Amino acid sequence: MIRLSRKNKVLPSDAPRLGLAMLFCIVCLCGVAIAGDLPPGPGVSLLDRGFSGLYNLDFSGAQKEFTAWQTQQPDDPMGPVSEAAGLLFSEFNRLGVLEAQFYENDEAFTGRPRLTPDPALRRRFQNAIGRAENLARARLAQDSKDRDALFAMTLASGLQADYAALIEKRNLASLRFTKEASVWAQQLLAVCHDCYDGLLATGFSKYVIGSMAAPVRWILRIGGLTADKPGGIADLQITAERGHYLAPFARILLSIAYVREKDKPRALQMLAGLRLEFPGNTLFAREIAHLQAAK
Repeated sequence: MIRLSRKNKVLPSDAPRLGLAMLFCIVCLCGVAIAGDLPPGPGVSLLDRGFSGLYNLDFSGAQKEFTAWQTQQPDDPMGPVSEAAGLLFSEFNRLGVLEAQFYENDEAFTGRPRLTPDPALRRRFQNAIGRAENLARARLAQDSKDRDALFAMTLASGLQADYAALIEKRNLASLRFTKEASVWAQQLLAVCHDCYDGLLATGFSKYVIGSMAAPVRWILRIGGLTADKPGGIADLQITAERGHYLAPFARILLSIAYVREKDKPRALQMLAGLRLEFPGNTLFAREIAHLQAAK
């Protein structure tokens, strides 16, 4: 848990809870296996197929879809930010971040070794983030309510938060990016009330900050981060029910939240639904068995 020093500063080496929650997100997101590729047809875009590839851990296939989208839509920031997501998840897979022992408990997470990232992939990741942000800011300069630009900025900040926390162990930097993601998501939701994917960023931030000790919540609230566990869960529930790209992601986060809140029946119900929806994913069956065996 984050603690306070005598000078009331948050110590970066003592911030496992936020990082652990982020790790839960990435492990579960990257562990999802979509039952088959999305077929081409009306309403199924290259981005849809690319995200399907990411859920399937088909990183090369996903990047082909994202590259094709960028060729067809060179001014759309969603292309490069999706490319960045694919690069980040493939790096997590290579480094073993997806291994279950990393998130069994806070102590295991705190004692995790510092990882050695691929410098070439890191440059590609940062380049894709930079291109996405440049395209998004250019569109926002023309229209401050551009939905794709606001969503791309939300995703860009969230991805940078994950890289900082899970690869570089820079927890304070991750907090800063988490705050940025939440701010961008709030701007998106202000102009697009049914952009439910944006609620995942606000819900995740509210829940994680709300899970921290009271003195830390107070300091982070001064810094603009909202602590609201019930509100965070409510945001995640809406994304789970009505989101697009991130609806499965939200359902996974909810199952984790229910486990951490000692609400085993709801966690089992959520996991059972995920296992039924994604039968190729062994994670859900293992977690169900673990919960059923636990006293």
